[in-house]
Amino acid sequence: MNSIIQEVFQNQSLGASSIPLVLFTIVMAFAVGVFIYWVYKKTYRGVMFSNNFALTLILMTVITAPVVVCIRNNVALSMGMVGALSIVRFRTAVKDPLDTGYMFWALTMGILLGAGQFLLAALSVVGIAAVIFILRTMLRKGEDSYLLVMRVNKAGEANAQKLMSKLRYQNLKNKTISGSGIELTYEVRVEKSEAFLNKLLTLEGVKEASLVSYSNETA
Repeated sequence: MNSIIQEVFQNQSLGASSIPLVLFTIVMAFAVGVFIYWVYKKTYRGVMFSNNFALTLILMTVITAPVVVCIRNNVALSMGMVGALSIVRFRTAVKDPLDTGYMFWALTMGILLGAGQFLLAALSVVGIAAVIFILRTMLRKGEDSYLLVMRVNKAGEANAQKLMSKLRYQNLKNKTISGSGIELTYEVRVEKSEAFLNKLLTLEGVKEASLVSYSNETA
């Protein structure tokens, strides 16, 4: 039985002695993926954080690493892998262009770890994280712009305006009055969007409220 197992391993591009290295690579890829997840969560400035996308960053790092381990010493296999990947079509739209950068970051770390460049991977992941935090600090406005859409009654409109008067910036964009109530659209700037929205929904007379990420380059 042992001889059969040894023969199988000898016929593969990876020998039995490479198994600890592969396992170590996967563990390192998981640790790096978790670090990328943490950076993404800390620097996220949108309305609704997508935990599924953040977990995908971990999976991309972990999946890429063993694939590169398999093909790095086999030219024929690497060519076949490139051909197979060329027919893959990703249908999910990336809402934030910055998310694409995180995806490439996860893929790059997986490639470096799979190629055995552990030191380079460690320096790269720390360096890129530092650059992200520095850029976020330099470019952040402290408060992001959103479009606030509300359905309220007369009392809810007064309560909402009282709360928004505490904001640094708020501007009424549209007001529609119908038999079912009043619909208001404001441009607002808030730092903690989810906390602000939850507080708004607790006000008497506010039936519905939603925040939409909004970029006003002229503001």
